[in-house]
Amino acid sequence: MSTSASAVRSSRHAVEQVSIGQYLIQRLRDYGIRHVFGIPGDYVLSFYAMLEQSPLETVGCTREDNAGFAADAYARVAGMGAVCITYCVGGLSTCNSVAGAFAEKSPVVVISGSPGLAERRNNPLMHHMVRDFRTQYEVYQRLCIAGAELNDPTTARREIDRVLDTVYRYKRPGYLELPRDMVHVPCLPGAGYVPPFQESDPNTLAEAVDEAVQMINQARRVVIVAGVELHRFGLQDAALQLVEESGIPFTVTMLGKGVIRETHPLYVGLYAGALGRKEVTQFVEESDCVILLGTFMSDINLGIYTANLDPGRCIYATSERLQIRHHVYPNVQFEDFLRELIARHPTPPPREVPPWAKYDQEPIRLEPQRPITITRLIRRLNELIDEHTVVIADVGDAMFASTELVIRQRTEFLAPAYYTSMGFAIPAALGAKMANPRLRPLVLVGDGAFQMTFQELSTIIRHRQNPVVLVLNNCGYGTERLLHPGDWKFNEVQPWQYHKVPEIFGGGVGHEVCTEGELDAALHRAWEDKDQMHLIHVHLDRCDCSNTLSRLAERLQKRVGPH
Repeated sequence: MSTSASAVRSSRHAVEQVSIGQYLIQRLRDYGIRHVFGIPGDYVLSFYAMLEQSPLETVGCTREDNAGFAADAYARVAGMGAVCITYCVGGLSTCNSVAGAFAEKSPVVVISGSPGLAERRNNPLMHHMVRDFRTQYEVYQRLCIAGAELNDPTTARREIDRVLDTVYRYKRPGYLELPRDMVHVPCLPGAGYVPPFQESDPNTLAEAVDEAVQMINQARRVVIVAGVELHRFGLQDAALQLVEESGIPFTVTMLGKGVIRETHPLYVGLYAGALGRKEVTQFVEESDCVILLGTFMSDINLGIYTANLDPGRCIYATSERLQIRHHVYPNVQFEDFLRELIARHPTPPPREVPPWAKYDQEPIRLEPQRPITITRLIRRLNELIDEHTVVIADVGDAMFASTELVIRQRTEFLAPAYYTSMGFAIPAALGAKMANPRLRPLVLVGDGAFQMTFQELSTIIRHRQNPVVLVLNNCGYGTERLLHPGDWKFNEVQPWQYHKVPEIFGGGVGHEVCTEGELDAALHRAWEDKDQMHLIHVHLDRCDCSNTLSRLAERLQKRVGPH
């Protein structure tokens, strides 16, 4: 993230007397936000007019939940994102995407208009209202790390500062509700917000690092498992420094895929318990010291809890917890621990990266008339992606299969690998491209997920973006078919002519492919044409799946099947 915490905080006192709406816009800019996603409505029109006249660019989406997904992806790439919607019909529609951002630690600022304070006298029944005027605010209290109603000009600055600072520090969504008759009200002088000073206890930090260094130096087989918090908290360079100075091999989790480039000579592969490659699983689980850095201990990351990690051999460091073996160290900041560990120069015995971990995959041998399979499709994409590609995978085999892609640069892989909400990928492509125009999104999305949020391709075309979208058509919900075998009608979706969507939206190029030869021709054309969106409709056998999904289904069938 380019904006330092000190710079953000010092700018608070440089703002002259302005309206509540103007102050909020200035503070969003202070955090590096350049775009605001959303849909206007009468309760937020006044603020939208102010946004449009400001240096921020408003990005109008087709659905509020899509705007939330776009802001989430924007935050993952740029460091912080924002979505602006109207009261209840907009705010409650955005709940699912904001919940995903909370679950996966994506710092999104949710701004909602609401009825004016003067309109609320005598508790009238106003349109969009549910139960009472605080219903939406109370819902977002459960979905966000902090929230505020900007209904008092004497506290508005402090509340805006508090919420934005909390979002920035904890990498979770925050909520700001702005009554429409408060947008142009001047912020009045009041007590300013003073961020809590977070500092590691020096004695606890020293003791924790002593134990960690001793454990690492005495081990014979050390491995680092890199997680997504390294990206969220801007600690990728520090993690890379630890890897390179110590020579410790590293793996990544599914949610943390791409936090360090996967072409690095010390990269071993993706660790996902029994869901991953058995060689990687064995390499990690036979280690006598496993350093988990910023890793979510979720069921997907742990291979549906098939990961066999002995806590007595683990150093587990995140933004919320530091545990070494069975010892828990409170009041130690994640960044402080990592940087102090680097400063102590741990020197474990060298551990060789196995030959199977080296990326030296031979080019796929094209068979022009062969039907496409997901495994060979991924191998072909591996030959095309480069450091300018951001891979965005939706839920299902789009995500599980794409874990086999090799990410050339760090953090160029986005997927809802913990919350796993279908429909993420298309609006996420919009947000990622807005955050970093130099990247070209490669979107993998199943036909079921595509039908949920495909409308955002219209916005992508309107902004002349150039993603390459692969719609993986296996005629329905393929993951559910594997999890609960049987000829169940609820897993079917209406077949669409997906390749004709660009014609409907008036932009981009559509391709329909059934064979490897047709796929190769479509990919070549898409890769050479960087000026517009390309949608490739890929026909797959309804029973085809990746090895990862097959292993997942084997683990989960007992839980979701008939009892």
